[in-house]
Amino acid sequence: MKNLFTALSIILVITGGFSQNEKSEQADKLFQSYQYVDAIDAYLKLVKNNEADTYVYNQLADSYYYVFNMDEAVKWYAKAIKNTQNAETYYRYAQALRTQGAYEEANKQMAVFAQQNPTDPRAIAYLENPNNTPKLADSSKLFEVTETTVNSPNQTDFGPVLSNTNILYFTSTRNTRKKEDQWTNTPYLDMYQSQRDANGQWSEPEPVNALNTPYHDGPLTISEDGTVMIFSRDGHSEKSFKKLENKNIKLAQQGLYKATLVNGKWTNIEALPFNSNDYSVTHPSLSSDGKTLYFASNMPGGLGDTDIWKVSINGNNYGEPINLGKQVNTAGKEGFPFISNNHILYFASSGRAGYGGLDVFKTDLNTTEKAVNLGTGINTEKDDFSFSFNTKYHVGFLASNRSGVDNIYMATPICQFKTIVMVTDATTNQPIKGAVVSVLDRQQNTIAKQKTKAKGEIDFDVTCNPDYIINVAKAKYNTASVQVGTPENNKTVVQVALMPISTLITDTEVKLNNIFFEFDKSNITQQGALELNKLVAVMKDYPDMQILIRSHTDSKGNADYNLKLSDRRAQATMQYVISKGINKDRLAAVGLGSSEPKVNCAPNCTDVEDAQNRRSEFLIVKK
Repeated sequence: MKNLFTALSIILVITGGFSQNEKSEQADKLFQSYQYVDAIDAYLKLVKNNEADTYVYNQLADSYYYVFNMDEAVKWYAKAIKNTQNAETYYRYAQALRTQGAYEEANKQMAVFAQQNPTDPRAIAYLENPNNTPKLADSSKLFEVTETTVNSPNQTDFGPVLSNTNILYFTSTRNTRKKEDQWTNTPYLDMYQSQRDANGQWSEPEPVNALNTPYHDGPLTISEDGTVMIFSRDGHSEKSFKKLENKNIKLAQQGLYKATLVNGKWTNIEALPFNSNDYSVTHPSLSSDGKTLYFASNMPGGLGDTDIWKVSINGNNYGEPINLGKQVNTAGKEGFPFISNNHILYFASSGRAGYGGLDVFKTDLNTTEKAVNLGTGINTEKDDFSFSFNTKYHVGFLASNRSGVDNIYMATPICQFKTIVMVTDATTNQPIKGAVVSVLDRQQNTIAKQKTKAKGEIDFDVTCNPDYIINVAKAKYNTASVQVGTPENNKTVVQVALMPISTLITDTEVKLNNIFFEFDKSNITQQGALELNKLVAVMKDYPDMQILIRSHTDSKGNADYNLKLSDRRAQATMQYVISKGINKDRLAAVGLGSSEPKVNCAPNCTDVEDAQNRRSEFLIVKK
């Protein structure tokens, strides 16, 4: 075995290729024979002696790339591309940048790669999603917000509520009547409706003529079955107002009114019994069971300018208004309540810390939890208000003057959840502090990395769509990878038990998970580096250990191709271990292609059998 080890340590497949000049010839030979660590030293000597050019920089970068030293690879690729390089250089530079989380810069390099090589499948995939920037979910952004087409230029539109028949009701000043509110010198408010079709397109808004008056009408709320509407209206139309002394002004308050849909027409309009000429009652929201009405009012007994109240409904009977208290109301202004069918109350407030102006908040009325700001997207430095949410269509709406005038926006929820990772020692069940936990997306992009705290725990906010992998690494332990499961109650708990690295050693080999390579490639990947770090740790713990690396392929492809590919991969594997400080005299590597399958299944191997045959072995020559 010793003679075999010595012989194998000098077996290298020399590929064709030409050095740029005589000065780099020795380094190029090392590079072409996959001795990347020695090649790096040789190229660095040229740099030190001021004998390097962009060719040497590119060779240096590639050498580091093949042994997954991406920090150095990025450094030298940046120098190399100051002069035009071939397409593959830009691709590798982009991949190296992605391992550092520099996704925007990586996208720029991929753009150059795609321009030079547009038919390459990697270029095609990039061009399908050119601005992909993997990142954690932003817990401060719960919705994607887009402007709707129902808005009218330079007119006020607000109070959107989507019915379960896909009709959007809202309030607007877009009416063409010349009569104006003498307090604001703007047109009176009317209620409008717009039907959404199966393609998400909105019909031209039409006034709800049966309910609109020459004065203010709206905003409104509609029952779950769409047959009852409660809406705001000022008292002028009902001749309910106060005359101000010494002024020819009739002061009317907002009140709430109920209408019923009969044979497709709104009728049976009636005022609710708690309207008053002394204070305003407005901004209604009806619970899904129709038994509770929420509204805003400045009636006596409140905490601030306007408060949110509720009143019970039993048929045509209404209870006494009840203030929602400090869980909702402040000394400022609260209004535009919307009650969801899971008892979450959304409302606008100027009395809480926010982004500026009116902000939208939410609180669970089944608990005593504090109100939570809905975050960026929904809220801006301007006034954001009248948020509503339809659970049937899983979409929200709000109004905002972020563009300079009150407009209606659609709010699509961003699906996200909290992933809690708990890391323990598999043999003692004790938590492991300081384990490095990485979150990777389906393209193996690292989008977050943190260390576990004293209790072996860390958490991340992630979006629902990508398939996430959790990698956990700790010195003296076997690295683990776990797929993030389906969340429950907006969170998922990932339990990771790390095995001490000593458990990897048998009498004959060091047992590692398979070392995966990209198709037809031999450079070490991030996943491969994580596995090989275990071998590095073992060999440092056993300073006399010698290892023979054997690389195998499946039976696809011809034997000569498989032999050369496996040898390149074996040599790259050995070079990575050497680059981590292990003496090259302790290592040998050989590629065996498909000559020694683990499963004899050719020529009809299944995918599972092929995967078993594609493997790397780490045999202990000396312990």
